[in-house]
Amino acid sequence: MIYITGDIHGTHSVNTRFNTRNFPEQKKLNKQDIVIVAGDFGLVWNGDKEDQYWLKWLDRTKSFTTVFIDGNHENFDLLEQYPTELWQGGLVHRINNSVLHLMRGQVYEIEGLTFFTFGGAASHDKAFRREGKSWWAREMPNEEEYQFGLSNLEKYQWKIDIVITHTCTAQSLTWIQQQYSTEVIVDEMHKYFQMIHNRLDYGQWYFGHFHQDVQLPDRQRLLYHDLLMISEHHT
Repeated sequence: MIYITGDIHGTHSVNTRFNTRNFPEQKKLNKQDIVIVAGDFGLVWNGDKEDQYWLKWLDRTKSFTTVFIDGNHENFDLLEQYPTELWQGGLVHRINNSVLHLMRGQVYEIEGLTFFTFGGAASHDKAFRREGKSWWAREMPNEEEYQFGLSNLEKYQWKIDIVITHTCTAQSLTWIQQQYSTEVIVDEMHKYFQMIHNRLDYGQWYFGHFHQDVQLPDRQRLLYHDLLMISEHHT
């Protein structure tokens, strides 16, 4: 089984999102089953006892394996210190035995489905944050990561079952702006995803970042609190 949810922002909502009352399906899962967080995981934040407590809680008390893409609210200095290894065909940072970071531009093959992942986004609130303490420039990809993502899609002949990003395409951003009056402006990342969207044959595209739960046109799903099961019916 594979499930996906939106931002958890670390200790703010990890317990409520993944407790057995709100996620009763976990009682039937095991460590072969996967729950994906679509960015702003936030439990690799300052390495303190609280971070470590909840990372161990996910590893030792939860039946499933937790994987996440990076959002914009991550400590990239800490995240990039974790060991890198190959997992399901793509590179990951291993946080502990059953918590993994899915890296940018990778393709994973899980339960017969292909997943293209690409984390990161621009923070809207960085003016109120401190670089190296609560904001990191690495929230935005570099040119090498952009090109790596494209080359990986080329290897798969531009056909992917599931796309997981933190922010969205330029077209989806326009839709969100109209629906929710957000002041987010189109940046290079939205344009990059739009270019991919225009060319890619995909089954479903999931993203977070905007703190809403809604289905968009073109098989794109904005996630926040919802915890959805991914199956072959999405493809």
